[in-house]
Amino acid sequence: MARRKKKQRHEEQIDESWLVPYADILTLLLALFIVLFASSSVDGVRFQQLSNVFNQVFTSGTGFMDFPSDSPSNKPTSPEQSTEAEELKRFWKSEKKQLTVVQERVNAYIKKNGLTDKLGTNLTDEGMLISIRDNVLFESGVAEVRSEDRKMAKEISNLLVMDLPRNIIISGHTDNIPIQTYRYDSNWDLSVMRAVNFMKLLLGNKDLDPEMFSAKGHGEFKPVASNKTKNGRAENRRVEILIVPRTAIIE
Repeated sequence: MARRKKKQRHEEQIDESWLVPYADILTLLLALFIVLFASSSVDGVRFQQLSNVFNQVFTSGTGFMDFPSDSPSNKPTSPEQSTEAEELKRFWKSEKKQLTVVQERVNAYIKKNGLTDKLGTNLTDEGMLISIRDNVLFESGVAEVRSEDRKMAKEISNLLVMDLPRNIIISGHTDNIPIQTYRYDSNWDLSVMRAVNFMKLLLGNKDLDPEMFSAKGHGEFKPVASNKTKNGRAENRRVEILIVPRTAIIE
């Protein structure tokens, strides 16, 4: 009987050595979660400061950077932030004024030459946009500018000469009628080549800096009118000149 009780006590002993590495693992996991949380946390103070600056700059506009001026999250800005915001306001006001001058020059040219149904201008959040119907410059399905319209391209290039050079983007657009020729596989190709060829004519003006120019094509995917009508398709076949505002660097 004595031997049986001794064996029973021996079987009740539990090996707890596994608890030590288990506790170490839990500690390491906790440390890992703390590090991950700390590294992913947003500096809310700096983010709010930046938000307030842009809110002050664009509060009078409807651009893509506009913040609602009555947002409950807005807080009073520091004197340094207010000064920075005022400088940006003055910058954009001056930039808009200069682009308006360019627009007035182009509009005067359009009126003088009776081209109101062929050319148009628009001052947008992206810059000053000049739209040219492609039937002014190109034959149907052709990307080379017609010889009789090259003079107009040269005169437009003179209107683009500015005291402060700005980036200028030439973009080509088409209607949605498919095209497939030995030269152009699609409207993408046609729209790109029209933009490039028109840009080359503009850059014949030595007073323009080629580094400020770029060209791109949108095919039929950015229409300004319905492609269901003849007039709508004519409006969609166009070349656009976008004069981009100079950018300000906030340090």
